[in-house]
Amino acid sequence: MNRHDPATPPRILIVDDEPDLVELIGLTLKRMGIESVGAGTLEGARQELRQKPYAFCLLDLKLPDGNGLDLVEWITQNTPDTSVAVLTAHASIEVAVRALKLGAFDFLTKPVDLTVLRQLVASAIRMARGQPPAGNQLIGEHPTIRELRALIMRVARSQAPVHIYGETGTGKELVSRLIHANGPRHDRPFVPINCGAIPGELLESELFGYKRGAFTGAVSDQPGLIRSAEGGSLFLDEVSELPLAMQVKLLRFIQEKTIRPLGMSQEIPVDVRIISASHRNLQEAVAQGRFREDLYYRLVVIEMSVPPLRERLGDIGQIAPALVSRLTLDRTVTLAPDALSRLQAYDYPGNIRELENILERALTLCEGEVIHGGDIHLRKSERIPVPERTHLHPLPVYLKELEKDRILQALRENGGNKTATAHHLGISFRQFRYRLKKLGID
Repeated sequence: MNRHDPATPPRILIVDDEPDLVELIGLTLKRMGIESVGAGTLEGARQELRQKPYAFCLLDLKLPDGNGLDLVEWITQNTPDTSVAVLTAHASIEVAVRALKLGAFDFLTKPVDLTVLRQLVASAIRMARGQPPAGNQLIGEHPTIRELRALIMRVARSQAPVHIYGETGTGKELVSRLIHANGPRHDRPFVPINCGAIPGELLESELFGYKRGAFTGAVSDQPGLIRSAEGGSLFLDEVSELPLAMQVKLLRFIQEKTIRPLGMSQEIPVDVRIISASHRNLQEAVAQGRFREDLYYRLVVIEMSVPPLRERLGDIGQIAPALVSRLTLDRTVTLAPDALSRLQAYDYPGNIRELENILERALTLCEGEVIHGGDIHLRKSERIPVPERTHLHPLPVYLKELEKDRILQALRENGGNKTATAHHLGISFRQFRYRLKKLGID
């Protein structure tokens, strides 16, 4: 089925066994210039979807002939260009998460807020009509990167909250921008917020805004960062750094889709898509009591992982020239083979960000329009320290000491966090515990 023709009025299917609600939603959509058709059962909905194309389906989860989740899955497989939002009488995060993971676009709770409904339908129609492809800046052909690119395109269609995990400097914000740019909100604001960079005492006013006179120095109304993303995407970088008190306020905002600026008595509805990221393992933070479990389940509906650069060194042949081109707008500079070889022999604790810094320094030092190996200055790698006098050790002892030193170094780099260290080393937590016991590491 082709995407909805922009010249044709969009058609929406309302699947609910409450005639009064179907009529109310239909009248609301009619005022928006949108045609709607009602169906009271799953089978009736399937018949409608087989007969003609629908841009959007609004679906109740409890129907006389079955569970609405089954229809979500059927639509995803049979009419993938029809976006789906689910209706539920109870604000059940478990059911909503299941629907989103099956392919639902978004969800609404009953009684339906018509303002929220209109916003949701407008986003769905934009998506159904198709969007111009955004420039794909995620460079590389390593299998993990190809999979990540494909996942970005699938996730972009949804409105489900996304959490991006990856080491510092791997490009988590780039991934979030690509999700936004390829989705129905691409023409609305993308607002990045570094949760660890805003002082704790200023977080609430910066995020939620304030009314004039709310506190000393509040000389004018300020909308706040969340409201500035209205209709678009809100990127919460390093969300694990939020204080617990602010986590409570963020949870309420996500649940209610409203905020209350400082000094105001009424709440203001806000329509944004939440994308979060962290270089820390949020599950570990939950286990340690540093991150709320209920907020974790609200944020991590879809989880994505960005691989470190050391795991895809073969992609440097594509990444490095692209970075050089971006850094040299007024001239053309190339990388000599010995420079590329030198770059590919390093392990990049700082990932893409460190590679960019290395190339910027090389551009300053190089003479002419070619960067040579001698222009590449790398800091001494200390990720795998070699034990002294290794030539005196038998091979099994040497390998044991090498493994022990590698694990200790990784523990230091991850602040003693065992779960994060295991992930960093690319092994399961059970394997990591076994190695600690085997090597006598406390």
